[in-house]
Amino acid sequence: MTDGGDGFEIIVDVTDPRWDEAAGPDVSGLVARAVRAALDAGAATPPAEVSVRLTNDVEIHALNRDWRDRDAPTNVLAFALDEDQGQVAGTPVRVLGDVVVAYETCAREAVRDAKPLADHLAHLVVHGTLHLLGYDHEADAEAEAMERTEADVLAGLGIPDPHADSAAA
Repeated sequence: MTDGGDGFEIIVDVTDPRWDEAAGPDVSGLVARAVRAALDAGAATPPAEVSVRLTNDVEIHALNRDWRDRDAPTNVLAFALDEDQGQVAGTPVRVLGDVVVAYETCAREAVRDAKPLADHLAHLVVHGTLHLLGYDHEADAEAEAMERTEADVLAGLGIPDPHADSAAA
């Protein structure tokens, strides 16, 4: 659990130890920074809570099947809640939701795209957090806005635009 004193509580649950081995010893810190940057870009207001679970393909496959009727693993899922969940010092705390990232799929994509796993993880966490804030990519205009926001957030974290190669293709 992290609270940077800004009223955002970010809970990082690393259930697959390969994340620590592959994404660096401070994978929880990386995730918290990515969430915080996305919350700032999305103009989220504190106090609020986001939970991120770094898991594997088996768990995300089950979640994808049970909640989205898609019988396959995926890289990231976001479960938006945006509900008041009690109070801290008399102030309601909103639980924005959960972001879940699968190790194997993320690692395969990072290798395929020749990107550091930590950078791809940060991208997926930003992507999922933006979904919690209402961003979507169903329509072209929504997708373009979301991709621009992702690129801006990641640039602030020192990570290259993950969409740069796909835009040139």
